[in-house]
Amino acid sequence: MQAHDVVEAAPVPRVPVRGGGTFPVRRVYCVGRNFADHAREMGAAAPASKAERGTPVFFHKPADAIVVDGEVDYPPATRDLHHEVELVVALGRDAPPGELPVDGAAALVFGYGIGLDLTRRDLQAAAKGKGLPWDSAKGFDQSAPVSELVPATDVGDLAPRLLSLDVNGECRQQSTLDQLIWDVPEILHELSKLYALRAGDLVFMGTPAGVAALQPGDECVARLDDLLELRCQVRAPAA
Repeated sequence: MQAHDVVEAAPVPRVPVRGGGTFPVRRVYCVGRNFADHAREMGAAAPASKAERGTPVFFHKPADAIVVDGEVDYPPATRDLHHEVELVVALGRDAPPGELPVDGAAALVFGYGIGLDLTRRDLQAAAKGKGLPWDSAKGFDQSAPVSELVPATDVGDLAPRLLSLDVNGECRQQSTLDQLIWDVPEILHELSKLYALRAGDLVFMGTPAGVAALQPGDECVARLDDLLELRCQVRAPAA
């Protein structure tokens, strides 16, 4: 006899794709401290060369933290919600078993978007101060607004492209992507050492300096040059 669900299954989160269709999200990986200027503003040392990079910092957000309509409720349990604008990588193929070679990583990429890694900074700081995990500061509801995805073939070279974020018309963050400490193939290689990468995975690549607080009513506009735009508004806390 075929087994049946005892509760209604939640819908799979999906991100729109430019040109038609949607991208079903399996997992959301995030990279911490992947821009030297942001590492320094968070009080961490920034590597002076590739040889000094060590290993990247990874964390996760639940797939259902994705927001595609640009409407975000100010989250509970915080008074210090921060924005972090990031390049988002969408994987369209499963990685082969074992460690993924750097020079084979690009073949997994379906496309790119931009996103906001929203962070309850006060919860993160409190957890760090006690040497505790800070999952609740990152993996909360509506913590991952994301733009539409553009196929990789339409993006070309990422390095010279400018990632930026305006809040209420004021530029808060901007950097070219050649300032990433670990680039996309290197990050996929490092992730493959820890996880089985699959089609449907998203990778938030880390944020440049300039992270700061958001307030209810704030309007954010994230851009990747003139290629991609993400508009987001922070609503008053849900009743």
